[in-house]
Amino acid sequence: MSAIVSSVGTQLQQTDSQEVLNTSRKKASSKFTLQNIKKTVLVQLSWTHHRTIFSRCKSEDEREFYIQLCINEKYSVRDLDRQINSSVYERTMLSTKSNSPAISNLPADISSVFKDSYIFDFLQLPDSHSESDLQKGLISQMKKLILELGKDFLFIEQEYKVQVGNGDFYIDLLFYHRALQCLVAFELKADKFRPEHAGQLQFYLEALDRDVKRENENPSIGILLCKDKDVEIVEYAMSRSVSPTLVAEYKMQLPDKNILQSKLHEIFKNI
Repeated sequence: MSAIVSSVGTQLQQTDSQEVLNTSRKKASSKFTLQNIKKTVLVQLSWTHHRTIFSRCKSEDEREFYIQLCINEKYSVRDLDRQINSSVYERTMLSTKSNSPAISNLPADISSVFKDSYIFDFLQLPDSHSESDLQKGLISQMKKLILELGKDFLFIEQEYKVQVGNGDFYIDLLFYHRALQCLVAFELKADKFRPEHAGQLQFYLEALDRDVKRENENPSIGILLCKDKDVEIVEYAMSRSVSPTLVAEYKMQLPDKNILQSKLHEIFKNI
């Protein structure tokens, strides 16, 4: 794929859109059968998608990342533009995921499914807000929330009730993930991560797996969304967890892309 990406990028710099399209078609037809062409990235995305990616992305790795993301998530050009603005590539490369050991025992690779941080700039909430405000805002902007999470997430219910013993307990947001074939419980915390948060979410996951999950489904996954987290405290809290749980941060503003790119450059320079 990198050869195709590089070739298209060079053409974009040298010719106008129509000429590039014609040239790409001629070259592709001389090298591949029609069936092979249909499988290439050239025709899986619109020309506007390719033009957006090559005009805004600085490296070949970044271009390949957004091309594959667009194919997997079936982004519109508007969706793609928003993801580039929110620095999804930089955030993914810089992420330090805080997972429980049980995550590695799942039957599927979830590294590309969940993020270390989520951007909820569309909520326009003040810096000081309650968990109730956060939950209501996310529900009211479900379409934008799904875009940030990923399009394989199917929303089930807010304040999903599970009964254990004589008590009723409520999960903030419950989703189903089509590719992973499992329930995903989101617990929202409008403050910094605390160890007791992990215990609460693990309790919910146990209830889901015992009483809600179907036999053909995989173990439920829990996402603890906090306003802030101390990585070392999270690591201690999760080290003996037997439930597949992740801790992620949420931000109310788009990150400074220049700062993220600078951090990424430093990492690559030291490799």
